[in-house]
Amino acid sequence: MDENFLLQSPTAQALYHNHAAHLPIIDYHCHLNPKEVAEDHRFSGITELWLGGDHYKWRALRSNGVEEKYITGNASDWEKFQKWAETMPYCMRNPLYHWTHLELRTAFGINKILNATTAREIYEECNEKLQLPEFSARGLMRRYNVEVVCTTDDPADTLEHHIATRDSGFETKVLPTWRPDKAMAIDNPTAYRTYIEQLSSTAKQDIQTYTDLIDVLQKRHDFFASVGCRLSDHGVNEFYADDFTETEVNAIFRKVMDGKQPTADEVNKFRSALMLEGGRMDAKAGWTQQFHYGPMRNNNTRMFRQLGPDTGYDSIGTWNTSESLSRFLDRLDCEGNLAKTILYCINPSDNEMLATMIGNFQEGPEAGKIQFGSGWWFNDQLDGMERQMNCLSVLGLLSRFVGMLTDSRSFLSYPRHEYFRRCMCNLIGQDVEDGKLPAEEMPFIQQMVEDISYYNAKRYFRF
Repeated sequence: MDENFLLQSPTAQALYHNHAAHLPIIDYHCHLNPKEVAEDHRFSGITELWLGGDHYKWRALRSNGVEEKYITGNASDWEKFQKWAETMPYCMRNPLYHWTHLELRTAFGINKILNATTAREIYEECNEKLQLPEFSARGLMRRYNVEVVCTTDDPADTLEHHIATRDSGFETKVLPTWRPDKAMAIDNPTAYRTYIEQLSSTAKQDIQTYTDLIDVLQKRHDFFASVGCRLSDHGVNEFYADDFTETEVNAIFRKVMDGKQPTADEVNKFRSALMLEGGRMDAKAGWTQQFHYGPMRNNNTRMFRQLGPDTGYDSIGTWNTSESLSRFLDRLDCEGNLAKTILYCINPSDNEMLATMIGNFQEGPEAGKIQFGSGWWFNDQLDGMERQMNCLSVLGLLSRFVGMLTDSRSFLSYPRHEYFRRCMCNLIGQDVEDGKLPAEEMPFIQQMVEDISYYNAKRYFRF
């Protein structure tokens, strides 16, 4: 993996090295633990930093026949790392192979290939370096020139760690993102009542009715804004845009709080109402709303009971979302409440639909007001990112794209930005080499590369 990795032409190499590589990172969607940033967490070793919580790696290990005790079980740190090293050669053509070696090179200066033979040497070198102060949580963010990070936070969160980080003077902005998924999850009345109690406790306000719920959410939304929040995010299977009345929604809320199971229609009506209210709040606050949609989660019931969610048992769903998405965006638009919006699909078969849908609601003076988000989850790899950018190029304006994010729980995932920038430069550079883009427009092309890498996001989010 040399300096020209993925850069298959002289033009691509020049675009990357001269215009993309040096720019700061705006990581506007991730799942980092804010507590670890606030406390400047020191990692016990490479196993904690690299393998703890990384369900991408866990899926690969399971596919390679590794027993669960070496993945999420009680095996030693060395044993878990050893199993990952043994699995690495079998990951060829999986993005994990590229990410792993990019992370070793950029974080630790290690250019060796990870396998069973090199495992012990790499393990010890990484662990030795992790004892140095510059390899703390904040140190790694400095190493990768991270300017802004947006975490993913529930309305019931106190945001105490964000406040502590801000007050500490840390030069990287670590901002919360409003993620109200649990407020919509009425399909499990027992869990929902527990959540409402938690939300009520944080807000120090009783919640007895749907109207109370909206009032509390608005107050929490205002609080998030006061701590620097500029984005919401919603993880949904599909979009909800059913017709409803306030009377119906109030009755559904009361039914759930009484411990009764709502019907599927009632769930959809309630979620439709809450999504609409959330969109209104975001527009009023001047936020950007994000929607990550389409996964089928927790497919393996046995392992869900054993390990819980986000442990590597999710897949791509096949939801028909175009009509409900259009109806949802149109409702907000007709009200004058359509905020800046980023839409991410997990199923690449929706690429063309999303690339055309965003064009229906673009509006000046904001360039690229509605965004087709970067390749997400199973698509944040070479093929997936190229497919997303090609769709956006053909059916919209790649030049206005706000670029990449990590979507990760790891402080070592920032090379995903490098991976994306290399892929993007190679794509554009090849077009120049092939005569599809004019060489005499090189100053604009260079600026476009810089914009997609960094400046578009900086202007769009106004952090």
